[in-house]
Amino acid sequence: MARILVIDDENNIRMMLRLALQHAGHAVEAAADGYEGLEKFGDGVDWDLVLLDQRMPGLEGLEVLREIRRRTTTARVIMITAFGTVDLATEAMKDGATEFLRKPFTVEILRGAVRAALEDRPETDIDAPSPIPYDFDLTTINGYRLKSSPGVETARDGSISDRFQISAPTGKSHECRVTLPAYTVEFVKAHADVEDVPGGDRFWQALCGEALANHLWQTAEVPEGDALIVADLPSGLKHWIDAVMTAGK
Repeated sequence: MARILVIDDENNIRMMLRLALQHAGHAVEAAADGYEGLEKFGDGVDWDLVLLDQRMPGLEGLEVLREIRRRTTTARVIMITAFGTVDLATEAMKDGATEFLRKPFTVEILRGAVRAALEDRPETDIDAPSPIPYDFDLTTINGYRLKSSPGVETARDGSISDRFQISAPTGKSHECRVTLPAYTVEFVKAHADVEDVPGGDRFWQALCGEALANHLWQTAEVPEGDALIVADLPSGLKHWIDAVMTAGK
């Protein structure tokens, strides 16, 4: 059983979250806005997990997240939003959130996201600073956890692909292949106005992860046939590329 704090200004959402999580055996308290949420959170010692809505009157979710992380860097926070892209998720991840839910979501997805958030995250070795400011490896989107396989594959025609292990909310595992066709690779270089991208293979691996995360964010479903072809550059991917290029300067 976990102790979970729900911070959301919509009464019906708070009620749904409380009932679903209590039915799963968790102890749940709720707050109607960011100020009440921070008051109940205190120093964080009483809570195993926080479910935090982004759009609230007064303090928005990102402001609350930053204050929670200031009080305790070990806090586990699931951000909840109705936004249609992963732009907010990338911003929240930089501020310490590692789990994300997009409204509307099912009880199954909710419980899967909570289960993933409560699991111990694997330790990773920290090498030299990376030119990639953030990526979605080992992050949970709508209850789906992503982990990339080592290395990317470059085909003779110039296309680039990477494989990801996806753990679904149901517990089922998938191996998904994400492919950037040669023309998309050229689109990326043209948008960034470079011939050699910063970080090399690490850049392409993270870009594949970003594309897969965006798909899971939009659909809450594994790509059909466990394969995703990135045929264009939507605004979210362009923003990610711009962030990488800015970080590399």
